[in-house]
Amino acid sequence: MKKAGIIVLFTLLISACSEKEQANFIVFLVDDLGWADVACNNPQTFYETPNVDKMAYLGIRYTDAYASCPVCSPTRASIMTGKSPARLNITDWIPGQDPKNRRLLGTQDLHSLPFDEITLAEALAGEGYTTCHVGKWHLGEEGSWPEDHGFDVNIGGWSVGSPRGSGYYSPYGNPRLTDGPEGEFLTHRLTSDALDFIDSTQNNPFFLYFAFYTVHTPIQASVTHIDHFKNKLTGLERNGQMTQRIEHEGSTKLIQDNPAYASMIAAMDESVGKVIQKVKDLGLENKTYFIFTSDNGGLSTLRNRGYPTSNEPLRAGKGWCYEGGIRVPFIIQGPDIDPQVSKNPVTSMDIYPTILELAGILGKPDQHSDGVSIISGLSPDRTLYWHYPHYHGSMWTPGAAIREGKWKLIEFYDYEKVELFNLNDDLSETIDLSDSLPDITNMLLDKLHAWQKESKALYPIPNQILD
Repeated sequence: MKKAGIIVLFTLLISACSEKEQANFIVFLVDDLGWADVACNNPQTFYETPNVDKMAYLGIRYTDAYASCPVCSPTRASIMTGKSPARLNITDWIPGQDPKNRRLLGTQDLHSLPFDEITLAEALAGEGYTTCHVGKWHLGEEGSWPEDHGFDVNIGGWSVGSPRGSGYYSPYGNPRLTDGPEGEFLTHRLTSDALDFIDSTQNNPFFLYFAFYTVHTPIQASVTHIDHFKNKLTGLERNGQMTQRIEHEGSTKLIQDNPAYASMIAAMDESVGKVIQKVKDLGLENKTYFIFTSDNGGLSTLRNRGYPTSNEPLRAGKGWCYEGGIRVPFIIQGPDIDPQVSKNPVTSMDIYPTILELAGILGKPDQHSDGVSIISGLSPDRTLYWHYPHYHGSMWTPGAAIREGKWKLIEFYDYEKVELFNLNDDLSETIDLSDSLPDITNMLLDKLHAWQKESKALYPIPNQILD
């Protein structure tokens, strides 16, 4: 009888485990959203992000979070694969500029996501998840779109990285998005489709990858929010504040004062709130995790004026390996996530192993080889790397960077120089310590080069035409 009782108990435990509900996952990836564009990171921001701020209050906000690249396609590839852009050989936005009249010729990187990679969507689909991509893809031509890499549903994801047609207003000129009525705003439309997906799959575990097109150019105001920010701007006092700063061959915007950009952020934030509210309305809040981040820093640095935002106090912006180009918002909220602010460095590649761990799925370390689970694998002294061997319209020239603890080193190939910064004392990266601290400089440079060799990173080559 005792043996029979043990068998019955064991059977009940197995049954309970098999009936345990799987968690849902929603990743919000905002295009070109700067670290200082959200109020939870920057209380002085001109913009308003109450729903994102609430996520930060209820979850973990990472102050030292990074995109894996200062431009979009490489970061998106690293989220999908858990690998660094250098290891994937997707190191520039697709297809990139690749100028032929500069001192160096950029590397010939890939223009689509390799099919031998097991994407996060494929890993989850293999465990019974319904997977949906909403918004921007920008990881290859037709045949290498979301539906070709593990997504059951693809709404709006195709080859290009910014809105076409009439921009953020219908008609969209998007082969994966039917046109809406005149005056329909793209962010609102994608939100509506995302809510419909959640409704349709609420009884099955799901992965929703909501990759906003906003706040990428063209900067087009949301008519729902623009008047509020125009009025807010009229009351803004400058008191002689500098509006721009020279950055190498370009200039950087130092103030946030663009009402149209602010209205686009407000529409995005409203969208985040609606998705979270839908999950609550369906009673799924206790089994759904939300991750919020960006693919690179805000667009603040260009040859001339025209940049929409400022990343102050961070230096430079999109396209640069200074903090303004790579430090981004990162928040995770969900069941059993204790609210806190963490200074542990995290990066784009960490999303893949984190979701697998939270889902109770066995990790794939050979696949997500450059990411660690932020639930169990973080270290405050973690070393992070960036490899961006291309010229960019922001006036960045080919180079790479490494951060270890408080130290940050950037190597500029075109200028044949390195810069070293102490981020604890100099978050704005204004004091180059490379000459005064040669031992630290050489140690970090050696580590960077060793990582590049291990990752089989490709380097730019001299332009023979200019010799």
